[in-house]
Amino acid sequence: MLATLNEVLSIAEKENFAVGAFNTPNLECLMAVINTAEKLNVPVIISHAELHEKVMPLKTIGPIMLLMAKNAKVPVAVHLDHGENLEYIEKALEIGFTSVMYDGSLLSYEENVRNTIQAVKIAKKAGADVEAEIGVLGRSEAGGSEPDEDKKDLYTDPDSAKRFVEETGIDALAASFGTAHGVYKTKPKLDFPRIEKIKSLVDIPLVMHGGSGVSPEDYTAAISKGIRKINYYTYMSREGVFAVKKLFEEKEVGFFHDIADAAFKAMEADVEKAMRVFYKK
Repeated sequence: MLATLNEVLSIAEKENFAVGAFNTPNLECLMAVINTAEKLNVPVIISHAELHEKVMPLKTIGPIMLLMAKNAKVPVAVHLDHGENLEYIEKALEIGFTSVMYDGSLLSYEENVRNTIQAVKIAKKAGADVEAEIGVLGRSEAGGSEPDEDKKDLYTDPDSAKRFVEETGIDALAASFGTAHGVYKTKPKLDFPRIEKIKSLVDIPLVMHGGSGVSPEDYTAAISKGIRKINYYTYMSREGVFAVKKLFEEKEVGFFHDIADAAFKAMEADVEKAMRVFYKK
């Protein structure tokens, strides 16, 4: 069933877990995520990142995401991830997305606030919720990242987070506290006191970006400190690649659907592994 971001995050807050937010730029990803959410009977968020526009246009995948969300047996929010311009956000809202993330984290604080306020106005007219980010995460959702321990000044400042939330009226806050997008080369060192402090100062759900590759123990600790949404894509996608490589090593492949099925099953298994940690299953 189609749900809003606030609806699924309210469930997470009440039951003290984190909702998985999975980027789904193709049908195999969508099936892997929704099938698993139904199997475990948990709410979920399916997302389309603006940087995936070249991989799969929003106008093509968006209606499919909404259809699958409406037909799902569990609450499914349809979310725009890392929208970097307001025009793209408007396109997602016109299609029917129930939430959007405006990412102005690379801008000055003042410009980020101005643009986020505009994103909130646009979204609320459409009945949608808004996530925004303050602080800078390592690189992009496309992969190949590493948190930089020498640049902790780019992590979210708790006092700035409180001010940002109050000035913008957003529904969820993505905070930088040691995770990064892409594949980790070393174990990430998460600043749990920072996220705990931010949680004490703001009254909205907190979001972990760069969620792939974090240990189960660190996921659990982050959730205990107030994280209610965990973005996850890179490692799920990578498992699909590994499965296809193995398939070609084992036999001659004559049909594309065999490749797609191998990737789907591997991603589905990885999603279940992640969800069992996020939802404490």
